[in-house]
Amino acid sequence: MPGERPERDGPRRGPALTSGARRAGHAVGRATRAGARGASRAGRAGARRARAYTTAGGAGESGLARIIELHFVNLAGDAALTVSLAGTVFAMPTNEARSEVAQFLLLTMAPFMLLAPFVGPLLDRFRHGRRWAIGGTLAVRAFLCWVLADAIARDSVWVFPAALGCLVSSKAYSVTRSSAVPRLLPSHFSLVQANSRNALAGVVGMAVGGVVAGALARIGPEWSLRFAFAVYVVATVMAIRLPARVDSSAGENKPEDTVPVRGPGQGRLSAGQRLRARVAALPRELQAALVCSIGVRLLFGFLTLFLAFLMREQPLPGMSGTLVLALVLGAAGLGNAAATLLGRALATRRPEAIVSAVLVADTVMTVLTAVFYSLWTLVLVGLVSGIAVQLARVGTDAIIQRDIPDSTRTQVFAWSETVLQIAWVAGGAIGIALPLVPELGFGVVSALLVAVLLGSVRVRVARAAHS
Repeated sequence: MPGERPERDGPRRGPALTSGARRAGHAVGRATRAGARGASRAGRAGARRARAYTTAGGAGESGLARIIELHFVNLAGDAALTVSLAGTVFAMPTNEARSEVAQFLLLTMAPFMLLAPFVGPLLDRFRHGRRWAIGGTLAVRAFLCWVLADAIARDSVWVFPAALGCLVSSKAYSVTRSSAVPRLLPSHFSLVQANSRNALAGVVGMAVGGVVAGALARIGPEWSLRFAFAVYVVATVMAIRLPARVDSSAGENKPEDTVPVRGPGQGRLSAGQRLRARVAALPRELQAALVCSIGVRLLFGFLTLFLAFLMREQPLPGMSGTLVLALVLGAAGLGNAAATLLGRALATRRPEAIVSAVLVADTVMTVLTAVFYSLWTLVLVGLVSGIAVQLARVGTDAIIQRDIPDSTRTQVFAWSETVLQIAWVAGGAIGIALPLVPELGFGVVSALLVAVLLGSVRVRVARAAHS
């Protein structure tokens, strides 16, 4: 009957709709599984390519690949730690008075006040157990990150001591790892090439760790710290599993054979005399490289703080000061990343020439910025400065690894890190002390870089005359 047709159609429509929904659900499920398989394949392919890169050129057989992979994991943890602390303990108060920023600069020096006089010599005593020394610096950070996570959540007084301990441990890791790299170098590898490969792995590690920690920090800074804890635990195991060759003592000199501790007819030297004696005993190439690196770091510290205040008080006409600052610092970051690739291309060059060349480039760019102050010169000086900082570090590290005996290498790394941090702080102090006149600021820093460049030449000439 006509009135019964809707009743007959109703039962048919229900199963049809259910079947269509099932088919749509299966299609979505298949697409999701296909996407997951594709992402998994892409991830495995990326991991294979990364593994091929780290092991290329005999780095896998020598064990260098392991320390490169360790550096990747370590920097991922450091990035997570930095994300957590960026808005809490060590946030730079760029919106505050200059005196507040000066206090921040002094705060950044705290880890280095322990690194050079205490941590460096202590780690040199463990040069036959470098794997455990490196692993110890990572295990300490893992423990302190767990403490920090709880301290931040509870607003505890232990926040600052734990954060400071993390920074000291991070610097101790840096100098210890650098002193171990020559032990794992393939026969045809240069130190510049090895350091550049390490630096590139570190850049990727920071990117990966920063992205993951940034997502977790949206829940709360304690969650990115717990992620850092897990990363450092993995890195600790990786450090202990480094090749035994890292602990080898073959060919080492005793510390007293390389560093004078007594003057002629004198008692034991004071701390200042010991420091001067150690610096005087450094090879000519290393002294000149350190002088050049001081100039490079001084400019980077100056740029960071001088531009922060300049763009706030006197931005470029018609442009946002925040945008200009972001462009300059972004160019510096891009230059820093590009320098890791340049380091590979310059692997056959002498590291002394690399360090000198980047200081010359920095000097030229600051002079151009003082004369032709504009957005483009600011971006270019940021780019060149970023390249220079990374290449100067790679080159200086290579000279220390090449010319300093194992028995004192970690101490020399600690001294160089401390001296270069002082240079960064000095540059920042100049930036906040000078009047906010761009031509004057860049003119003053240009004159300082010229003086540093002449100083490096004087060191080379003086040491050559005595040799």
